[in-house]
Amino acid sequence: MTLAFNGDDHAGRVAIITGGGRGLGRTYALALAERGAHVVVNDLGSSVDGADSTDDAAGAVAAAIQAAGGTAIANYASVTDPVGVQSMVDETLDRFGRIDILINNAGILRDRSFHKVDIDDILTVLDVHLTGSLRCSHAVWPFMREQGYGRIVLTSSQNGTYGNFGQAGYATAKAGMLGLMKVLAIEGESKNVRTNTIVPVASSRMTLGTIVDDGPDSDRLPPEAVAAGVLYLVGNDAPNGTILNAGGGCFSVTEVPETHGAFLGLDPTPEDVRARWDEITAGGYVDVLPNGPAQFAKFLDMQTKEPITR
Repeated sequence: MTLAFNGDDHAGRVAIITGGGRGLGRTYALALAERGAHVVVNDLGSSVDGADSTDDAAGAVAAAIQAAGGTAIANYASVTDPVGVQSMVDETLDRFGRIDILINNAGILRDRSFHKVDIDDILTVLDVHLTGSLRCSHAVWPFMREQGYGRIVLTSSQNGTYGNFGQAGYATAKAGMLGLMKVLAIEGESKNVRTNTIVPVASSRMTLGTIVDDGPDSDRLPPEAVAAGVLYLVGNDAPNGTILNAGGGCFSVTEVPETHGAFLGLDPTPEDVRARWDEITAGGYVDVLPNGPAQFAKFLDMQTKEPITR
């Protein structure tokens, strides 16, 4: 990595990246550091299911950034621990004096079909993904509002939008990101605090062997290809309240469509709803995908069929 302090709008910004020690988080950390941001790499170094800490992933990324001439510190707080999260925020402020960017990337997987899964596993997944993102965002929120600048990224998933077998907890958490984003985007707008959601389409520890086979297709969906979208979402001219899908050089925006609908009177019956169901549901859509994995297939197909334009 070669650092380029070139006046980019990320230069001098202070960024916290949860789950920043591996995969997508590591890619974001390195990309921001390359553009001159000061990076707090937060990662427990845990296994995919969050059961144990396996290595000093955060320290390794911070060391790589420092060795390349950048500024980074490692942090090992769990996003599920309120005291740890506050300590991370306090440490960042003590070191850098401000917090400009928060990328909520930390996550775990505990997949099992709904009739077999332990409810405690679902709640643990929710606590890491959704409550962890809410907790970290809430901790930085007053400082971003006070300084009149903030960029928050939440991480969702195709499986939160479209569903996937065996992922009730994960999909619920990821769908919850969308409601949280909408509220934060509305409440932060007047203070120049913008909140967006990234939906990565990438080969990672969480997708290899489940959604993406470890083969040619995985090579076409590297984590690095998602970083450009994330860096745009945390830049000066970032949008607000946008769900950005990014992967393999492909980008799209997800919106929640609603049909025009029908007025059935002020005292409708279930029979009225049934009789006019076709009218209620009539509407045009751009892409309606059957499940999360279908977006991976869509982006892979786009690579082979759509020309690159500059």
